[in-house]
Amino acid sequence: MPTQISLHDVTKSYADRLLLDGVSLSIRPGDRVGIVGENGAGKSTLLRIIAGIEQPDEGRTSLSADGGVGYLGQTPDLPPDHTVRDAIDAALAELRAIERRLRALESGLGSAGTRGLDEYGDLLTLFELRGGYEADARVAKALHGLGLEELDHDRRLGSLSGGEQARLGLACLIAASPEVMLLDEPTNHLDATALDWLEDALLAHRGTVLAVSHDRLFLQRIATTIVEVDADRRGLVRYGDGYGTFIATKAAARRRWEQDYARWCDEIDRLTAYAAGTAHGVAQGRLMKDNNKMAYDRDGGRVQASVSSRVRNAQERLRRLREEPVPRPPEPLRFRAAPGVGEAEGTLVQLDGVRVGARLAVDSFTVGAGERLLVHGANGAGKSTLLRVLAGVTEPDRGTVVRRGRIGFLAQEIPVSRPAEPLLTTFSRGLTGDAEELAGLLLSFGLFRERDLRVPVGALSAGQRRRLALARLLSRPADLLLLDEPTNHLALALVEELEEALAAWPGALVVVSHDRLLRRRFAGRPYEIRDGRPVLVPC
Repeated sequence: MPTQISLHDVTKSYADRLLLDGVSLSIRPGDRVGIVGENGAGKSTLLRIIAGIEQPDEGRTSLSADGGVGYLGQTPDLPPDHTVRDAIDAALAELRAIERRLRALESGLGSAGTRGLDEYGDLLTLFELRGGYEADARVAKALHGLGLEELDHDRRLGSLSGGEQARLGLACLIAASPEVMLLDEPTNHLDATALDWLEDALLAHRGTVLAVSHDRLFLQRIATTIVEVDADRRGLVRYGDGYGTFIATKAAARRRWEQDYARWCDEIDRLTAYAAGTAHGVAQGRLMKDNNKMAYDRDGGRVQASVSSRVRNAQERLRRLREEPVPRPPEPLRFRAAPGVGEAEGTLVQLDGVRVGARLAVDSFTVGAGERLLVHGANGAGKSTLLRVLAGVTEPDRGTVVRRGRIGFLAQEIPVSRPAEPLLTTFSRGLTGDAEELAGLLLSFGLFRERDLRVPVGALSAGQRRRLALARLLSRPADLLLLDEPTNHLALALVEELEEALAAWPGALVVVSHDRLLRRRFAGRPYEIRDGRPVLVPC
């Protein structure tokens, strides 16, 4: 089968930071590729290079798709003064241009020559392959599937929430049905119903799909191939047979790397000790036979020559090993630390008669010390509003809120107010201690490496900004944690570690999440937001 997308020896850097170093990749028509990797490894950059939005510093790329290419970034680029209708029209512009050309050709088919008939036939085939006749129906279906069926088409895009904009961009792309779809975190901002619809739509797509994602169930269901962007080696690692074998294959590769490194270290130690004098002991302590000193000295010379030769061989072997070392496997980023738990007991937050516009109506809601609550519901139901009221970030229009103890809050959106500020400076704000102590504290969480500390916050990826927010949360003691979509943008390994850390944490916890695996594993009381009201539902 021919290659549809290819990269040859592609290198890409930002300032002095190397992301991709001579990487190559080939994708065949119809492949569904999941792109994974650590936060900031270069996954979004890789997708933009494939889309032609960014150019590599070195190397070349190619993409062949007569049926068009569609790209959707994490944050859709929608003009705020345009309307929803304008966004839909822009997404379908290519299909509508083909349809207009077909109508124009139809009017002259009777007198058209071979060239005109060929053009008409080629365009008609392309239009049908892309489902041009069903495009408007697909728009309506996509908007319904993604929970936007009631969205006013005359509404300005600037008035939509970030989640609404992301879902609208996704609906437009799916409706346009390009041959190649390039999607950057398409599952963000989707509830369970929308996720099911998206997965079904992508499985039914007859073209090629490349998706950057941290959604484990999405990858299990969609991806036929996994490509990992390896942040430490600045390369790409391909895993066949989809997500099902990715974890096991990666773990096996990690074990082989560790074994190779251990063998390299053992050989270095052995040869170093040998060359330093262990071998010289072979010639020492020999008994003199027959008091024949001449023979003793002659034999000793032969032994020493042999030893010297072996030492030289060992030193040469040692030199070669050091020139071509097996790099030490990096310590995986780990969510090691648990927040300090205060001594607050009883009710930590109580809401009575709370109303926030038309989004939230809470007659009575309490969170007690040590309680674990999971909040879910459709997009726009009021989940984030509830957490913001519990945290004191949003004041209700009416009703009372009583809080006790220390509350830590992780918002869904992480704004950047000082983009030029180094990561360590942003982390340290409000904390006591010198720079060295605070750097040690930040690194102890396992969320960043030392090389990241001086990176400007504005240059961090969405996942790295989320890690920074988690680190700030961990650096302060809390009796209650309020986490709004905590797994969004986080690398797969870190999501697993985050779940384990939260499962072991004894403080009170309220989590809003669309992550289906997290919700399955969560031990606590589940609430669903219905018509703006939190309702306790059966487990």
